[in-house]
Order: sequence, then C-alpha cells, then structure tokens
Amino acid sequence: MKYSVHAGLWMAQWTDEITPVLKTVADLGYDGVEVSLLGMTDEKAAALGKSIREHGLEVTCSDGLSIDKDITSADPSVREAGIEYLKWAIKTTSLIGARGLAGVLYAPWGVYDPANKQVRADRSAAAFAAVNHELESHDVTLGLEAINRFETDLVNTSAEATAMATASGSDRVGVLLDTFHLNIEEKDIESAITSAAEKLVHFHVSDNDRGVPGSGHVPWNTVKGALDKINYDSWIVAEMFVIAGNPASSDLNIWRDIEPDATKAAEQALSFMRGHFG
Repeated sequence: MKYSVHAGLWMAQWTDEITPVLKTVADLGYDGVEVSLLGMTDEKAAALGKSIREHGLEVTCSDGLSIDKDITSADPSVREAGIEYLKWAIKTTSLIGARGLAGVLYAPWGVYDPANKQVRADRSAAAFAAVNHELESHDVTLGLEAINRFETDLVNTSAEATAMATASGSDRVGVLLDTFHLNIEEKDIESAITSAAEKLVHFHVSDNDRGVPGSGHVPWNTVKGALDKINYDSWIVAEMFVIAGNPASSDLNIWRDIEPDATKAAEQALSFMRGHFG
C-alpha cells in the first residue's frame, strides 16, 4: 500500500496555492499527496510537479466538470467542450507527474436529471472512450468516483461506477471508491469493494463524518478484509474535510469543525492507515 492525503484538507479554497502544504505532508511521513486540478495552469502544473518531487513525494490528481463542460449534456457542443477539458486534464495530470486522475469526472457535481440517467451515463462512457488515446499516450488512468445521492444522481454505487468504466471500453478507465460514500450508499460494503475488483484503481478513506478514519463507525475491518480479498495494493488516500467556515468546506456541507486541527487530523489518519492496512 501507498498512503497519501488530499491537499484539500488544508485549503480554504480549491484554487489556493498547494506548495506550502507539501512540507507538512512530507514531514508527516506520507508517500504522496493528492491535488485538485481546479485553478491549475500549465505553468502552475510544471512548478507544482517539481516541488512535489523535491519533497520526495509522489502525486495523484483529482478533478470534476463544470456545467459548460458537461459530457452528459444533450448539447453536442457542450459535450465536446467536456471532452476537450478531459484531454487537458489528462495532459496536466501527466505534466504534474501523476499517473492517476480521479473524481467526479462523468458529470458536474450537484447536477441532477434522473429521468435521463441512462442516456447520460452512456454519453459519459462515450466521452471516456473518446479520450482513450490521450490516456494511453500520457500513461494516465482515470478513477470514476461513486459518490452519494446528495451530490449526484448518476453514479452512487460501486456497481454503477464499474458499469460506466466497463462501458467505456478502455482499460485506462477504472473506479474510485470512498468509505464516506460507501457508508451512505451501499448495503454491503464488502461486496461493493470486491465486486469492483477488476476496475478498482484508487481508494479514499475518511470516517462517516469525513473526519479521521477510525474515529467513527465505518466498519474498518470489513473494508480491510475486502481490500485484502482482492489484493488491492495501490493508493489509499485520506480525503478528509474537517474545518468549517471556508468556501471549500461549504461546498461539501461542512458546517462545524469535524476535527480541531487539520494537520493533527492528517497525522492521526496516517497512523490509523499504517496500523490498520499494514
């Protein structure tokens, strides 16, 4: 296993400068850091990648789509803009030095159209097929994240994420599962994880309140047992959002401080991950 933490833990806004976070992440002993592409430019990406390497860290990336780049849209021009954005995101991920790009890549966050769910899912899969060349040429793999019903109607479960990844026809399109969302949406967390075995490329952890893993009621022995069962040995990323009052926190409905200190939460998360997952 390799252990990472999302830089968003410390960020008041998604576009904040990431570089100051890197020393903290490295000093805590993490193997890597996960960074958002929101607000990224080619110049920032190159400089950030250099700084990450100088701190002895590896990196993965996360991202999402805006409404004007919605690959599920009925408007072909909007879908094409989304495909072009995905191509940019893949190239930028590679420029930073990452090989994994994960997140809500299949539709804008917080947009709902359940009456057209299947056709939207089909359009997303077609868009991922259309960027397969870029994925292969930049050696990048996508992780489609299953998130809860309050954030999307399109991909809520492991089965839905796996179906979309499979429908893309690309070996470079996989699944990201997250214990926060699994805890809300799945009746059987073990089955949700093991059924995604062939497509699972990335894994996020936090507890049921998006705080330190191990501090709430997520069934961690079940999670570990399922990951062991499928021989998962890639990234486990602490994606926690714990401080209220920030613009980024309000995006995720963090209305109270979940943990008193972000850095202490990162320290505790790494201790738990190493002790629990090995």
